[in-house]
Amino acid sequence: MTDFFSPELGYTALFFLSFLAATILPLGSEWLLIAMVAGSYEPASSVLVATAGNTLGACTTYAIGIWGGAYIIHHILRMDEAAQAKAQRFYSRWGSWSLLLSWVPVIGDPLCLVGGIARVRFPLFLLLVLIGKFARYALLAWITLQAP
Repeated sequence: MTDFFSPELGYTALFFLSFLAATILPLGSEWLLIAMVAGSYEPASSVLVATAGNTLGACTTYAIGIWGGAYIIHHILRMDEAAQAKAQRFYSRWGSWSLLLSWVPVIGDPLCLVGGIARVRFPLFLLLVLIGKFARYALLAWITLQAP
């Protein structure tokens, strides 16, 4: 277990765990960030590494929505044309802003998937997801540093 927290592996492990946690895998990376910040790791570096990994994982989920969207809509969700049009109109009007909540457990990954399916412009997707994920990790690091 101590090897896992070695300086050589710590940031790498945080990056990959954060990446995987932003895909459809039921993982969390918050615990490792907290452990690292509470230990001897640089808080700013830890936040940036976790944010980068988690954001790239969200981009992977977005890409699955882009390229697998038709399959998901037709074979998994079984939506007809009318339901698709209604969902597209709703998401076009309000959905992009929901990406600020991409950090929320359980709903965040599906929001990124729907962002891809709805073809949210990638720069907007990236900006909103990056803001949400950075804010979450920065807040966790700050709270950890405030603990006695």
